[in-house]
Amino acid sequence: MLVRFWGVRGSTPTPQRENLRYGGNTSCVEVRAGNQLFIFDCGTGFRVLGNALRKEFGRRPLQARVFLSHYHWDHIQGIPFFVPLYDARNSFVFHSFRSVDTGLRQALEDQMLNPYFPVDMTVMHARRHFHEIGEERATYDGVQITTSRLNHPQGCLGFRIEHRGRVVVYATDNEPGDPNGDRNVRALAADADLLIYDAQYTPEEYAAGKQNWGHSTWLEAVTIARETRTKRLILFHHDPDHNDRMIDSIVRKARRRFPRTIAAREGLTIQLD
Repeated sequence: MLVRFWGVRGSTPTPQRENLRYGGNTSCVEVRAGNQLFIFDCGTGFRVLGNALRKEFGRRPLQARVFLSHYHWDHIQGIPFFVPLYDARNSFVFHSFRSVDTGLRQALEDQMLNPYFPVDMTVMHARRHFHEIGEERATYDGVQITTSRLNHPQGCLGFRIEHRGRVVVYATDNEPGDPNGDRNVRALAADADLLIYDAQYTPEEYAAGKQNWGHSTWLEAVTIARETRTKRLILFHHDPDHNDRMIDSIVRKARRRFPRTIAAREGLTIQLD
């Protein structure tokens, strides 16, 4: 499997100079397994991925499965700017849950309605399919993806991707303290080769008024990694107020407890052989 990071920031893009080393685009992670392309979340990094895919595929048709953890802005805002969606040769399957108020297709269409965007989804000529999922396990040509619910306002999904004995876990936007969420994220992360986990806050920030915002800390991330025998931890969903120097400091603290820790940055590519 190959894992590549296109957006690593949480909440809102941060294009300032002091954030350039880790990057300011919101959540988007590419996973290639076998001959298949999987995309996890469609923040502003999704636009950059789209440009790279257009360059790679040229006039060849592109097929991909897109898994959305949830529908908050920073996880869907790149969709209107993803160039391959406007090409009729391409085909995409979107996967996510049905919320209390809306289904998957409607959630994505609504962000492009008047007055929020100049055109709607009907101008996207790629074939688009929408598959609503819950807590389940599915196999796509030898790639197994297990889905579990995490603890986040209005709901969120975490994903465990398995292929040829390798395991990657994508578990962003999860607040500790909920028994079901705590149990689910540990089950997903068990013996993972790579755990990509929400580390938006420091413990001090969380204690000072960020409870119930639906996010975790670097300390919780390393605790989960140690408890689940994770081989490598990737701190993800960086807070928009955390500049490069602050993320460096967080990584140093995390490594004292779990040495095999790094922070996600745009362009980071990891090959799991």
